[in-house]
Amino acid sequence: MGRLIKNHWARLIILAAATYQVAAAVEGFFWPKIFWDFMTKTLDPAVKPIPVLQTVNLVFGLILLAWEWPLNFLAGSSLHRSLEARLVFLPLTALAAVLMYQGTNAAIYQVIGLGVYFWAYSEGEMICAKPWTLPQRTPRNGRV
Repeated sequence: MGRLIKNHWARLIILAAATYQVAAAVEGFFWPKIFWDFMTKTLDPAVKPIPVLQTVNLVFGLILLAWEWPLNFLAGSSLHRSLEARLVFLPLTALAAVLMYQGTNAAIYQVIGLGVYFWAYSEGEMICAKPWTLPQRTPRNGRV
């Protein structure tokens, strides 16, 4: 058996979370609700009458889908290969998702994916320039 490639696993988790976040944002346009409205009503202006939080979640979800799949113009770029950029951006998307009632599951999945990305980062994994490929090993005998 081979080793678990954690950044591929995290990418799949984040793809699922981003899909869920986009669906939650679209649903939020029809049924606007803040998750924390049982504690306070001060956040209600973020979802109605102007759907600011839904739009932010939709944009974040689409960015994550474009980044994790990735789109042709992102594939191989330094932004696409950067684990550090993902570790900075994912908490922001999770925060936006957890504020909206429909996006709480997406936020949970994003935090799990963030943890797996951090695990990959701490073990020194790298994301290859060509999406969904493995890093090439050097032969053990030193010959090419």
